Amino acid sequence: MSTYAIGDIQGCFAPFMQLLQRIEFNPGRDTLWLTGDLVNRGPDSLAVLRWVFQHRDCVQIVLGNHDLHLLALSEGFGKPGRGDTLLDILKAGDGKLLLDWLRCQPLMVEGQGYAMVHAGLMPEWTVPRALGLAAEVEAALTGKDFHAFLGKMYGNKPVRWRDELKGMDRLRMIVNAMTRMRFLNRDGEIDFAYKGELPDAPAGLQPWFAAKARQSAGTPLIFGHWSALGLHLTEDILGLDSGCLWGGSLTALRLEDRQVFAEPCPAYRQID
Repeated sequence: MSTYAIGDIQGCFAPFMQLLQRIEFNPGRDTLWLTGDLVNRGPDSLAVLRWVFQHRDCVQIVLGNHDLHLLALSEGFGKPGRGDTLLDILKAGDGKLLLDWLRCQPLMVEGQGYAMVHAGLMPEWTVPRALGLAAEVEAALTGKDFHAFLGKMYGNKPVRWRDELKGMDRLRMIVNAMTRMRFLNRDGEIDFAYKGELPDAPAGLQPWFAAKARQSAGTPLIFGHWSALGLHLTEDILGLDSGCLWGGSLTALRLEDRQVFAEPCPAYRQID
């Protein structure tokens, strides 16, 4: 019985299946933890979503920004991006079933001594605190007013956490930190502009996990989202987005012994 955490799939169904063969995944025995962004930009988003839904009893996911983008589009909000590969899901006969299930998935999970979120946690948040904040967003996504929430979800403000935040400002801040964050500036604000590699980061920016006095330190935290960071493994920071979409690899980390398995991927997208 093994648990494998796997980085962003983003519709790359063939490498996903090949990786499962490589790790000899057995759905009656093993469990998958998926870091979010199941869909979009790769060629087979519908196939990925259908497979995960079919195996939902042995798969744990967290929502990523592309998953939320899909949900927003399905409710008429936002605009399809250049290179989006979501139309097949929106037109599929089982699309509503898949989307209703996806909307009910968590933003963050904890188990086996690990926590998992798509992008990151604000420095002020302990893991228990972050789980509680994630639950606030999950309640909005599964509540009767989820349509209104998705319509107000987009935006880059606020950029800094304050406990007194309320309403949509509070929920949007939680969503942005957990699904979009990479860097913080000197004031502890999320920087949305720079998405590249660490050595080239502008002065004054630091990765969220390097923030001084980060309150979630000590609990191994699994995340994806940041393909330019690549595979990044330390004692308590486990970044698994190794750029499958861009011709890198799709990576699985076995949680019991931290053995890494990687499946080379074709370049489905070219970096501009």
